[in-house]
Amino acid sequence: MKKNKNRGYQKLRVWNDAIKYYNDTCKVFRKFPYDLKRVANQAIASSDSVHRNISEGYCRRSIKEYLNFLNIALASLGESVSGLYAYRKAGQITKEEFQHLDELAYKLENGLLKLVKSLENKRERGDWVDHLMTKESNTIYKIK
Repeated sequence: MKKNKNRGYQKLRVWNDAIKYYNDTCKVFRKFPYDLKRVANQAIASSDSVHRNISEGYCRRSIKEYLNFLNIALASLGESVSGLYAYRKAGQITKEEFQHLDELAYKLENGLLKLVKSLENKRERGDWVDHLMTKESNTIYKIK
């Protein structure tokens, strides 16, 4: 991986989990029939939006903007998960596909929520340091 301060988001566990969620979502929805391509495209787009907003917020370097983009990532993930429930109920995805994507989304959502909470705490304390973003983000994103 190339190194520079602006690409530090690539080291974030939450960003890597978002990339996995997007890749696995693509595998499920790219096989949809032509008449459901719009539905499949929307499912893929909402999962794609998650990792994009994590990276964009990180690159803004401002805690206010970073938190805003993390909240947008959470909203996109919510949209994506809502779709999973609808597609499963409509019989468009299998129980196994639903469970797999839902588990990935659950882990990702918890990671994003922990990261947001940690950054909000740092903002309140006034100890936000730009050059420690990757270290700080990875420290709080632990699965118990």
